[in-house]
Amino acid sequence: MKGLKNQIAVVTGGLGDLGFAIASRLSEEGCSVVLLDVAPDTEAKASSIGARYWQVDISNEGAVTAVCAAIAEELGKVSILVNAAACFIFKGVDASAEDWERINAVNICGTSLITKYIVPQMQEIGKGSIINISSVSGFIGQANFATYNATKFALRGLAKCWAQDLAPFGIRVNTLCPGYIYTRAFIDSCEKLGLDIEAEDRRAAAMHLLGRQGRPEEVAAAAAFLASDDASFITGSDLLVDGGYLAK
Repeated sequence: MKGLKNQIAVVTGGLGDLGFAIASRLSEEGCSVVLLDVAPDTEAKASSIGARYWQVDISNEGAVTAVCAAIAEELGKVSILVNAAACFIFKGVDASAEDWERINAVNICGTSLITKYIVPQMQEIGKGSIINISSVSGFIGQANFATYNATKFALRGLAKCWAQDLAPFGIRVNTLCPGYIYTRAFIDSCEKLGLDIEAEDRRAAAMHLLGRQGRPEEVAAAAAFLASDDASFITGSDLLVDGGYLAK
């Protein structure tokens, strides 16, 4: 895709299935990629795709400030930011204050902090592409998903506000909204909710017009497009990669 070669890209939640697939695709397209994650890279996943890795809690402003400065010093100014880090808490009206604090700290505050400290680098080079990973859950209500869905709605709202704020600096901001994607996070969610994984996979597949869950690499292809110059006139938009989930 146009305009990705030699760009510096940061992917939060980079060790997760979705974040890693996006990082891998950006690396294949010629980007210098940095993976950020709260977990240690015990499997050396970053090096397997020629990427760099920093362990950081994006809800910690001091840590975010330090890692953004280190990236700029060691690699150069960032022009692509993919906000894929996510905390998965599925609660309804029974959600506790602690539940809300935990999920908001990562999904909303953490996303906002890493964006805050990357944007000045983009402003210096006069361009940038920021991609918030939301979900079909950012468009609809789902039983017992209030905590999760609220943050996914918020990520769409943040992107639309930031798109207006940052357009004068040549920075585009969009939201990528997957349907059900078969990842470790999907499996973990099933386990947390006490659901049979195979049965839930079949149920989720039936929700999509294409009759299956998506694959991480399909989301990664859409992220690479939004990051590229091929999407140069797209900002403040939601790109659905949902197999027709919301068309039903």
